[in-house]
Amino acid sequence: MIIQIYEIQDLREAEKCLEAGVDHLGSVVLSEDEWRVPLLRETIRMIQGAGKKSSLIPLFTHQENIYRTLDYYGPDYVHFCDSLVSPEKDMLDLKPFMQLQEGVKSYFPEIRIIRSIPLLREETEERFPFLDIAGTLEAVSDVFLTDTWVEEEPMTGFIGITGETVDWAMAKKLVERVGIPVILAGGLSPENVGEAILRVMPAGADSCTLTNSLGADGKPVRFRKDKGKVREFVREVRMAEATMREELKRKLADLKERLKDREAALPAHSVRPHQLLVIEELEDEIMEVEKEIKRLETM
Repeated sequence: MIIQIYEIQDLREAEKCLEAGVDHLGSVVLSEDEWRVPLLRETIRMIQGAGKKSSLIPLFTHQENIYRTLDYYGPDYVHFCDSLVSPEKDMLDLKPFMQLQEGVKSYFPEIRIIRSIPLLREETEERFPFLDIAGTLEAVSDVFLTDTWVEEEPMTGFIGITGETVDWAMAKKLVERVGIPVILAGGLSPENVGEAILRVMPAGADSCTLTNSLGADGKPVRFRKDKGKVREFVREVRMAEATMREELKRKLADLKERLKDREAALPAHSVRPHQLLVIEELEDEIMEVEKEIKRLETM
């Protein structure tokens, strides 16, 4: 299972996360005018040299500037986290975002694409077009990452760094509906990530705000990780991952036993269609659980 931590901007912060057992480290290019930051490039090289993955968020949208940024830094992943939703909770025109991702795939085939999918806060019953967004962008994305959409974004036009928990029921629907990996993010901390993983069953977990160090005012400090929190986050993810794997194995064993019983109960003659249908449904369910176990083992 992928464990991803944002926002890692320098070598010292990267070392903290690597020592804690993080395997995906995310960074941010904050300025379209001052996009070339040698220390950040060195940090990305160090992450890659350690055998881990780097992801990079450009907080701007001009295609040419994104291309030169990717050429300069050479991350493993580029992460796009545009809001994609209007203040009225309507889906924006996704054509420009699709065209950008198609261009990145064409010019930088070695760089994979993470696309943030906006979700509402936890336990929200409002209409929201997250599945329509995912369905449109799945073909030009390699990984989806959930994040919390709020009316007043900390960074205008982008989602993230709110520290607010996404609706886990929405996140689970996303995991179930799409064919690419989904990393769960949005208000995850060492205290809730284990429960979140067991509820959503994602391909990974991501944290930013709630693994940051706290300032004198008790608020998270951007770009400064609390190594103890990161280490605890990693521990909780690995424990939940092990639990999830065992639950899937138990489910698989139960399904196979039920299939065996059903097959043994078939009469020698005059097998009825509904009996075969039940067996086919069990076989399909077994196949899905086996795929899920395999996915966990290869993440």
